[in-house]
Amino acid sequence: MLDCWGDSGSMPFAQLHYPFENKEEFDRLFPADFISEAVDQTRGWFYTLLAMSTLLFDRAPFKNCIVLGHVNDKNGIKMSKHKGNVVDPWSVLDKQGADAVRWYFYTSSAPWLPSRFSADNVSEAQRKFMGTLWNTYSFFVLYAEIDGYDPRKYRLDDCALTQMDRWLLSGLNSLIAYVDDCLDKYMITESSRRIQEFTDNMSNWYVRRCRERYWGSEMDDDKIAAYTTLWHTLVTLSKVIAPFTPFMSESIYANLVRNFYPDAPESVHLTDFPVCDERYVDKDLERDMDIVLQAVALGRAARNKVNIKNRQPLSRMYILGDKRPSDSGVLALVGGELNVKSVELAEGESNFVTYDIKPQLKTLGPKYGKLIGAIRAHLAGAADPAAIVAAVSDGGVYKTVIEGQECEFTSDDLLISPINKEGYASESYGGMTVALDISLTPELIDEGIARELVSKLQTMRKEAGFNVTDRICVSYIASGRAADVLERNGGVARDVLADCVKGGAAEGYVKEWDINGEQVTLGVKRS
Repeated sequence: MLDCWGDSGSMPFAQLHYPFENKEEFDRLFPADFISEAVDQTRGWFYTLLAMSTLLFDRAPFKNCIVLGHVNDKNGIKMSKHKGNVVDPWSVLDKQGADAVRWYFYTSSAPWLPSRFSADNVSEAQRKFMGTLWNTYSFFVLYAEIDGYDPRKYRLDDCALTQMDRWLLSGLNSLIAYVDDCLDKYMITESSRRIQEFTDNMSNWYVRRCRERYWGSEMDDDKIAAYTTLWHTLVTLSKVIAPFTPFMSESIYANLVRNFYPDAPESVHLTDFPVCDERYVDKDLERDMDIVLQAVALGRAARNKVNIKNRQPLSRMYILGDKRPSDSGVLALVGGELNVKSVELAEGESNFVTYDIKPQLKTLGPKYGKLIGAIRAHLAGAADPAAIVAAVSDGGVYKTVIEGQECEFTSDDLLISPINKEGYASESYGGMTVALDISLTPELIDEGIARELVSKLQTMRKEAGFNVTDRICVSYIASGRAADVLERNGGVARDVLADCVKGGAAEGYVKEWDINGEQVTLGVKRS
């Protein structure tokens, strides 16, 4: 199986090039005078056909015409040799590859708009999409090699798919339908950005939440479903992106398909474009997962606001607002991602957060003049600040009477600052508010220390050059709560594949750490 997968899982992007060995080969095949003549002839034929079609048929000789905008430098200035701001395309192609250049132009702006080009911009586009996809592909290949996964043995329809599997497959088939429709309409930017969004969700949500499914020692039904879902998604996605990034898609297809199915089309570019399979499309699940992802983003922001790491478990989280999932079971995903024991839908935002509301003088001053003082007093003494915030959200208007005069305020007229009630950290956006219960019990504190220790030991495993399957022995010098947690080593040992955890001295690869304010020395060595 190792020979079958080959080494493409670690192929650097530098190997993905344009279809010419070098600039000299291009110049030999297409001399400058040939290019100039071809351009002139093409321009002449175009105008001739346009004139003839207009005269004879009173319509254009084409159905669609995309006119490309100017390619400017990184500052938006037109490239010119005398200004010295021209970018040699071969330097970018040699360093980052043709796929990265193509992807940058697809996603940066609509083709007919001016674009700003630089090597840094190409690198950023490459990182966001190509790097993310390649990391996901490499993750799959790594664990597929370890477990000897053979896609010929399993059918997607026979797998016991989890909720996460069904969500990924639903998103994949929705993506196929969307991209197919966009390409029919020459909507390149929209389709490429949707591909990038799907790839980000696949990597940073699906794989993140499913990693432990690939780590199990047994090839059980759940692991088979995880492998088969991800294999099917990567293969299908390689066909979707083939018109956009032809070389990268070819590498993925060749390794995941041709190595196992020698009778399959020789190239991804000889396959049909995928067709949306409606059996797997579940729009309710996709909407529910969008709510989950928004709640997770707000939860992370709330943690950051009060400087509580994600490795520190919390007891409860409340989700408030009009956005409610149709299946409350998806809330468990929020708890798992944010390390919260319980996630609940709740009412009454005022139980968790209040607001400090002040007048925006730039807008209210010209409208109400001398009434500003009374407006400030009214807003400061409001019985229900949340009602004012709700009234102006989503473009609404808050209406009231102050000193006998009718007043109307929009969100632009108010300075709104949320204030967490004691014991909670909250964050709001887009009609949703999340509130975290940040009170910590001794049990939660100990669990947070255990997670910090696991994180540090995993880092040491990697730095020491251990394989992901190597069993290790952990030794330590510690005191206080950290020592107590290490003495009850069950959870720590399991998560880092440790056969023993012993105190008194640190042996092997040794490193000192600050674990929530306590100094701990850890040592790791192979068992």
